[in-house]
Amino acid sequence: MNGSRFGMDTITLAGPLEAKLRAVRAGGFSQIMLSARDIVGHPAGEDVAIAAVRESGLRVTGFQVLRDFEGLSGHLHDYKVDIAKAMLEMCHALGSRVLLICSSTSAHAEDNRDRMVADLRKLAMLAVPFGINVAYEALSWGRYVNEVPQAWSLVERADRHNLGLAIDSYHMLATSTPLEVLDEVDPARILFVQLADFMWKRTDTPDERRETARHFRVFPGEGVHSAQIAALMQRLDDNGYAGDYSFEVFNDDYVQLPLATVVERARRSVAWLQGQVPRRGIPLGSGLRPSPSAA
Repeated sequence: MNGSRFGMDTITLAGPLEAKLRAVRAGGFSQIMLSARDIVGHPAGEDVAIAAVRESGLRVTGFQVLRDFEGLSGHLHDYKVDIAKAMLEMCHALGSRVLLICSSTSAHAEDNRDRMVADLRKLAMLAVPFGINVAYEALSWGRYVNEVPQAWSLVERADRHNLGLAIDSYHMLATSTPLEVLDEVDPARILFVQLADFMWKRTDTPDERRETARHFRVFPGEGVHSAQIAALMQRLDDNGYAGDYSFEVFNDDYVQLPLATVVERARRSVAWLQGQVPRRGIPLGSGLRPSPSAA
């Protein structure tokens, strides 16, 4: 498993943006997943935030997240298109090639698959001038789309070269989605994979899934679904996936810990995954850069 394919997500870390970027870089990671809040919430303004990202030396895995976009009509649809345009502009300014969109949870969205397909197609077309790919993710509490096969069906029907899937291990675990569904997905259309585990066996309701997702995720190797995450990655590798992995770990405890402590937990997770899922044709020695403390 090539460690350079792993990145961290800023939502896992406490503190200002610059401190997060330094900690991730010092921990040996080469990429970062950014949130819109990292940019618009910067006390010195968006331009300073964007400059900090570009000066960090970290590659931006992706930019998140556009919510509740598909399935709306009338003025609600027009409003969301305006939001999408603004997010695409920020995504482009950061040098990110991927915008993440989550399946809708809106009570105002219609269960109209033709409309959803048209909306995703429109978003992909809006992204073309920016050179951005759109990654569609099935939230496990999504109103109409909450599993990978449903998301893939829409992406496949929309049929745009810059529209693909984001696969999230947490959401697949939460819905007990069988790994076999990945065999139906073109691996070239998987734009990145988000990794996280959690500490209990089941999340039976949408509310449980949402609460666990937003507060109690842990790194792979720390939770109770370790074997399933290793099997997920092995399946993706066997199918030919060659893209990035990002640790998307929302955890209320981690944001109360020093940055270096959390980054070290992420490093241990990479090492665990490398031991579980050795990739074919990639030397095991090509992992993360050594951290200063290990030098």
